[in-house]
Amino acid sequence: MPSPSAPKTTAPQRLTDRKRQAIVESAIEAFRTQGFDATSMDRIAADAGVSKRTVYNHFPSKDALFAEILAQLWGKAAGLAEQAYAQGQPLRPQLLALMQQKLRMLEDEHFVGLARVAIAEAIHAPERAREMVARMGDKDEGITVWIRAAIADGALKKADAQFASHQLQSLIKGFAFWPQLTMGQSTLTRAQQQQVAESAVDMFLAHYATKC
Repeated sequence: MPSPSAPKTTAPQRLTDRKRQAIVESAIEAFRTQGFDATSMDRIAADAGVSKRTVYNHFPSKDALFAEILAQLWGKAAGLAEQAYAQGQPLRPQLLALMQQKLRMLEDEHFVGLARVAIAEAIHAPERAREMVARMGDKDEGITVWIRAAIADGALKKADAQFASHQLQSLIKGFAFWPQLTMGQSTLTRAQQQQVAESAVDMFLAHYATKC
């Protein structure tokens, strides 16, 4: 049972965390609508409802804020690492679960907002974003790890696991990420998501599986 004094000690931290996230959310919106270079720390502070000093206490520069935005983006992608390869179990339902998890992440408005900012900045200032975006790509590691384990188990053909992971995820993102991000298309319905996931998994397994 929590100590009666626990709320007194955790409340300041919760307030600090809320302010930090408000700053990040304001930066995401400002970077998305105004661009990185045109956005000032004063603007971010005003939109977040905090002082400029508070912003600088959390983030010493706009570059630090941009790094935090990408860190949150990587963190969401890294969450796909939770489902481990189940040796001896059918591949299709395992992969379908991973792809459905991926689709849920790709329809998350916060994730899409983060991605818009990261990609726009990579286009307009590649020298600032190149290394960070390269690291972001590495964070699709959960699916890559699953594929690598399936290859080691003999359930998938020998292949470059990272390349195979990129192929599989491209089949998903071509329907459920890039059209929404670049052309404003609607989020897929659950039925459409199921169709995309099943088709992608079946195509992948038709090429790579040694057993299903």
